[in-house]
Amino acid sequence: MKTGLVVTAHPGDFVWRAGGAIALHAKKGYRMKIVCMSFGERGESQFAWKEKGATLESVKAGRKDEAERAAKLLGAEIEFFDCGDYPLKLTEAHFDRMVDIYRELNPSFVLTHALEDPYNFDHPNAAHFAQETRVVAQAMGHKPGAQYKYSAPPVFLFEPHQPEQCNYKPDLLLKIDEVWTQKYEAFQILAAQKHLWGYYERVALNRGIQGSRNTGVPMTYGEAYQRLFPTVAEELA
Repeated sequence: MKTGLVVTAHPGDFVWRAGGAIALHAKKGYRMKIVCMSFGERGESQFAWKEKGATLESVKAGRKDEAERAAKLLGAEIEFFDCGDYPLKLTEAHFDRMVDIYRELNPSFVLTHALEDPYNFDHPNAAHFAQETRVVAQAMGHKPGAQYKYSAPPVFLFEPHQPEQCNYKPDLLLKIDEVWTQKYEAFQILAAQKHLWGYYERVALNRGIQGSRNTGVPMTYGEAYQRLFPTVAEELA
């Protein structure tokens, strides 16, 4: 079975930025796994903190529930690292577990954050973590003797909230029309961030228009990705 890996800082990130890719590949038979590094309990849960009597633990529990339901709806499994957010606090145990996940899953591709984001340092930190563990997983001297089959996969960076401020230049527009309904239903699970539902619908519509203009292929909804490494091809067409 082919597999795909998503490494995300907070629960909302995998829904807004990669929900279409997750649902689309799950529909094609891929085993999709999300590693969610935090519950977004401090900086990504605005409406949850407005509820009377909200505590850190109650907000975490609520965001965990939202993320699990969204992942299930999109057809993915999810694992939480509970690193805290604003900032992420990664440990050696988190690092070792991420290496193990790469080796266990042997993903066909990885989706993660843009390399820069002056508005949210959790995002590039998560991207760096995803990249570093991807490389270390190749090293036979890391946990020598382990039995695994692993080739470092291609990495695609999903779209940040304000791409023009993040030196983000997408070179792949993914058509997600057939799974848009699933993605939008996942939006609606994220009650703690309902102020972003309309924003990310507009992003998807804009990328759909751009995809149609660039290729002539009719599409309404799209997601943008930036390849981190060059692809290998035998011809240009």
